[in-house]
Amino acid sequence: MESVQKPASVRILDAAHELMLTVGLARATTKEIAKAAGCSEAALYKYFASKEDLFIRVLAERLPRLGPLLSSLAAEPGGHTIEENLTEIAREAALFYEQSFPIAASLYAETQLKRRHDDAMRQMGLGPHKPIEGLDAYLRAEQEAGRIRADADTFAAASLLLGACAQRAFAYEATPEGVRPPVDTFAQRLARTLLAGITA
Repeated sequence: MESVQKPASVRILDAAHELMLTVGLARATTKEIAKAAGCSEAALYKYFASKEDLFIRVLAERLPRLGPLLSSLAAEPGGHTIEENLTEIAREAALFYEQSFPIAASLYAETQLKRRHDDAMRQMGLGPHKPIEGLDAYLRAEQEAGRIRADADTFAAASLLLGACAQRAFAYEATPEGVRPPVDTFAQRLARTLLAGITA
């Protein structure tokens, strides 16, 4: 039986994801991505406007879906307990940062490339601040519903939760055990601790 080849756009995304994970975003050129996908660089540009566009699609389609989760919770707060929601957010965020950190870390070694990347993200209305804004929006919706203290600083709470999840991506590999805390336990403890500071 003949195997059906994946569409070019899917092969390009697969190749981009693999190269970004193994060599980092800075060194994953569109030429190398196209070669790994078995197509020309011109074909790559038929589907993706730029390497930044590819990066955004990899984040959106190949990594845990943090953005859609935050948007849905902000639109309809109250579906589950806040602790359940924060635990799920922390879990998805921890996995998202764990998988995206190796991709984006190489940008920090090349200042000019980082600046160009940040400029492109701004033009697209995207960037690493967006999850904080999304979580802040969800917490404010819960605040308006009376489930979070009126004087709670929702932006600080969002920054604390997501900052801890980002730290998990790289901060624990230097410990004697050399392993990250298990994601489910980590998420639950983080949510419970944060919640204690923002509810009555």
